[in-house]
Amino acid sequence: MATSQTQYPPAPGGARAALVAAAQHRILLTDGAFGTEIQNWKLSEADYAGDLGLSHDQKGNNDILALTKPEVPETITREYLEAGSDIVSTNTFSANSISQADYGAEHLVREINVASARIARRLADEYAAKDGNRRFVAGAIGPTNKTLSLSPDVNDPGYREIDFDYLKGVYREQCDALIEGGCDFILIETVFDTLNAKAGIMAAQEAAEAVGHDVPIMMSMTLTDLSGRNLSGHTVEAFWHAVRHAKPVTIGLNCSFGADQLRPHVRTLSGIADTLIMIYPNAGLPNELGEYDELPDQTAAKVGDWASNGLVNILGGCCGSTPAHIKAMADIVAGRAPRTPPSLKPQTRLAGLEPMLIPA
Repeated sequence: MATSQTQYPPAPGGARAALVAAAQHRILLTDGAFGTEIQNWKLSEADYAGDLGLSHDQKGNNDILALTKPEVPETITREYLEAGSDIVSTNTFSANSISQADYGAEHLVREINVASARIARRLADEYAAKDGNRRFVAGAIGPTNKTLSLSPDVNDPGYREIDFDYLKGVYREQCDALIEGGCDFILIETVFDTLNAKAGIMAAQEAAEAVGHDVPIMMSMTLTDLSGRNLSGHTVEAFWHAVRHAKPVTIGLNCSFGADQLRPHVRTLSGIADTLIMIYPNAGLPNELGEYDELPDQTAAKVGDWASNGLVNILGGCCGSTPAHIKAMADIVAGRAPRTPPSLKPQTRLAGLEPMLIPA
C-alpha cells in the first residue's frame, strides 16, 4: 500500500515551486533502481527485440523496453509509487544516440524517451488522482560512455572522441523527447565528468527555452573513490560551484557507494548548497558476484540517520535498491523534519578541481 501522506494545496508556479513547497513539509522520496529490477524479469532476446527488426542483439538494452515490453517499466514504476515515491524517474539512463548506437537503435532515441516519459507521467498522475498529492516525473539522462575531460588514449592526452557541441546535441535530442513525453524535471545523473554535465545543462536549458516554460534541472554526481572526487577530478564542493549557475532544483549524489561511504560527502554538500539535497545511494557495496546484499531496513537506518541530522530533502536508491528499500526509507523518515537549505552570503565561488572562494 502507498505510504500515507498529508495533503497540501498545489503550489503555483509549476513543478519547481511545487517540489520546493512539498519539501518544506517533509522528506520526500524518489524511486530506486531499474536495472536490477529488470534483471529479475529474466527477459529473453525476443522480449527485448520485439518486432522492431533491429540488426543488433537487444538483450541488455533496458531502455528499449518502453517500446517492446512496456509492461516491465510500467510495473516497476507502479511498485515504486506503491512504496511511497513522490518522484519517479524515466527508464532512459542510456536512451541517447551514443549508447543506443551499440544496439543499432540510435534512430529510435526520440521514440524511446517519449514512450518512457509517458509511462511515468500516466502513472504519476494516476497516483496523484487517488490522494490529491502531486507526483513528479524526472527525465533521467545518464553520462554516456564518452568523456570530454579525459583522453581515452594514454599516448595522446589531448585526444577526445567527441567534442562539447556534439555531446550537447546528443543530450538535446533526449531532453526534447523527455519534455514532449511529459517530464517535470531533467535529471542529469551519475555525473562522472563535470564538463559532460555542463553539456547536459546547456541542452536542458535550450530544450526548456524551446517549449517556453521552466523545466528545472536536477543534478547528481557520482564519486570515483572515497576521497570524494568524480572521474574528472572535481571535489563535491567544486562540482557544486561549477553547476550552481544552472539553478538546479536539486543537487546530490548517487551510485558508486552505499550510504556508509557517502555520509561525509552528503554532510559537505548539505552545508554549502542553497537548494534541495537529493541522495540515492546503492544498496551497500556489491559482493564478489557483483550483487547487492544490503537489506531494506539496513539501508533505511543509514539514510534515516542523515534525516535525523537534517542533511537531506529527498531520498531514494540506486544500484541494488528495490521498492522494499524505498518503502523502508519512507517509513523511517515519516514525521522527521526536512533539511533547511542554508542562506549563503554573497561571495565569488569558483571551481577548478578544488573550490576557490573569494570573500565579497
